[in-house]
Amino acid sequence: MSPAHHMPAGLKAPRAAAVAGILFSILLLSAILLVLQTLRLHPRDPGDWLGAQAWKVELALHLIPFAGIAFLWFMGVLRDRLGAQEHPLFATVFLGSGLLFVGMLFTAAAAIGAILTAHAALPRELAGSATFILARSFSYFLVSVYALKVAGVFLLTASTILLRTEITARWTALCGYAAAAFLLLGSHVVDGAFLVFPLWVLVVSGDILVREYRRKDVA
Repeated sequence: MSPAHHMPAGLKAPRAAAVAGILFSILLLSAILLVLQTLRLHPRDPGDWLGAQAWKVELALHLIPFAGIAFLWFMGVLRDRLGAQEHPLFATVFLGSGLLFVGMLFTAAAAIGAILTAHAALPRELAGSATFILARSFSYFLVSVYALKVAGVFLLTASTILLRTEITARWTALCGYAAAAFLLLGSHVVDGAFLVFPLWVLVVSGDILVREYRRKDVA
């Protein structure tokens, strides 16, 4: 008997994906909103947020690791749901894009954390310096260009999983394709692009949870 047969049924339920997706969305949306209240979404950010408002950024940085962990669970349950329908090439793109997104998100957060640490040590020398501009530009481009483009690729593959497994309404997958196109083509142009990915995961997770409770009531 394979190890999969010994796995508790609860670990394979779509509810697990829904709960993980909702946690990821709430944590990442909270972090993004905190950052948007302080940082300027521009690579030449002057750093005027360092000081009184820095605590909001620090709080956001502490939320991001937990958001990444929840996203890994969300991604794992979706892969498990695909099961025998999983194609090696498709699975590689899905898994690779998800891991790249989390890795880039963590790296950008670490760069901002390094800015906060450097400012605490040298408050009068960091803002406006070449070091600050380099670290701030690095985190900006890593998230707004590369991480969101990878998130678009993940949306394409995740939406295909939803269409194949039918664990959500068809319109959620279609919205995922539209969101993927937006992220791939315009993530570096529109500031609100940061919100698209976690909002889509929140909608999908909510739909999964509602459908599961309706199925339970019918049964």
